[in-house]
Amino acid sequence: MPKSSSRRATCEVGKDRNGERASLYDEVSTRIVAELEAGRFPWVQPWGKVEGLGTNAAPGLPRNAVTARPYSGVNILILWCAVIENGWPSQGWLTFRQAREAGGCVRKGERGVTVVYADRFTPKGEAERATRDGDEARPVPFLKRFTVFNVAQCDGLPADLGGDPVPLAESEIAPIAGEVIAASGVEFRVGGEKAFYAPGADFVAVPPQAAFFDPVNWHRTAFHELCHATGHPKRLNRDMTNPFGSKDYAREELVAEMGSAFLCAALGIVPTVRHADYLGAWLDVLREDNRAIFRAASAASKAADWLLARHREVENARAEERIAA
Repeated sequence: MPKSSSRRATCEVGKDRNGERASLYDEVSTRIVAELEAGRFPWVQPWGKVEGLGTNAAPGLPRNAVTARPYSGVNILILWCAVIENGWPSQGWLTFRQAREAGGCVRKGERGVTVVYADRFTPKGEAERATRDGDEARPVPFLKRFTVFNVAQCDGLPADLGGDPVPLAESEIAPIAGEVIAASGVEFRVGGEKAFYAPGADFVAVPPQAAFFDPVNWHRTAFHELCHATGHPKRLNRDMTNPFGSKDYAREELVAEMGSAFLCAALGIVPTVRHADYLGAWLDVLREDNRAIFRAASAASKAADWLLARHREVENARAEERIAA
């Protein structure tokens, strides 16, 4: 897990910073690969019991303790790894400055965790060239580093800052999960012996709940297949034509695996590994491309966010109907 004692964000842009940019990709990818090689899955770890490690953190996405905005993409994995490694009980994070502005402080000697922000910008010279030549400007990718601290590393913060949401009670999981499935609009079939998503016909199939020893695993499996369904051209438009056993197939499975975990965590459901048999294929993909985990985690976040947004739309519409009545 990349850490930094620096309390300033550094912007990595331009030719002179290419080595640093590559190093950042390497740092994160190497850490995730090491976790997987040890048999630990960073997208379920915060609530698992690893020998010598463990945490009481509630299921949830890591979020900024001040703005309540959840982190996304590979930052979820980075911060979840930090939570389990240090045994912190909170998913709340903030910068050194935010801790001071909130009336508290980061304890002396505490080291922050580096999170990243990726974007593109168009240099002035490139914009001028595009205008002169009459074609499109080519944006330049950049990475920005930020150092954040867990609220457990701080003193003097307001008691109500960064409080974690209460996880769902077992009796609440089925109703909420059912609402998410229905709100997705994806055709959902129950029956048969296998769970899968059919891209051509655009439907999800899941065995009956009685086929699962633990009822919550039916919902986790349903979320995995729904995350696949978000890749349909009329939704998020990922390539769903990958042959079984190919590296692109493994990449899509990784997206659905993490997407399901992110979705579960956002809803207050403890994630679990649904397809650990793909571990070897995932490692092959991540070892050969230091940006693969960034792409997969980004796609997984978008998949979970797409499903959560549809659920919110339905909930908001119901609320408006109740008010109107």
